[in-house]
Amino acid sequence: MSRDDILLEAEMSMEKSVDYMVHEFAAVRTGKASPGLVENVDVHAYGSTMKLKQLALITTPEPRLLVVQPFDAGTVQDIERALKESKIGITPAVDGKIIRLPIPELSEERRKELVRSLGKMAEEARVRVRANRRVALDEAKKLKAAGELTEDGLRDL
Repeated sequence: MSRDDILLEAEMSMEKSVDYMVHEFAAVRTGKASPGLVENVDVHAYGSTMKLKQLALITTPEPRLLVVQPFDAGTVQDIERALKESKIGITPAVDGKIIRLPIPELSEERRKELVRSLGKMAEEARVRVRANRRVALDEAKKLKAAGELTEDGLRDL
């Protein structure tokens, strides 16, 4: 493995860690409506389990409202059931062929809980990035020990 391979591998693994964190942050329910809150809810429809984003259009017509419009009106009940069973804490309201999800305001206690939770998530991401960096440096030290990398090359990493 060359110096460039080590750098490339470390960069890719660190980017994966950051992307995962961003994905996790998107799924956190703040006070604002976001399709990311519900798009990955598992819905049992057509004899299999599918993600909500595969079965419906999710829009935010207002800052505190999500509207789910199923592509097939026959899946409204399945989607409603899945949203009720999910852990997002939002009660769906069926209005004909669409489902409305009003986002309640956050209480002070919930805000503090969110801050703690997001802090833990961010720290986990930092730990993963540090671990990726440590692996890359260990690989570089092995190259230096084998004589394939100079002291300056190791320091540049």
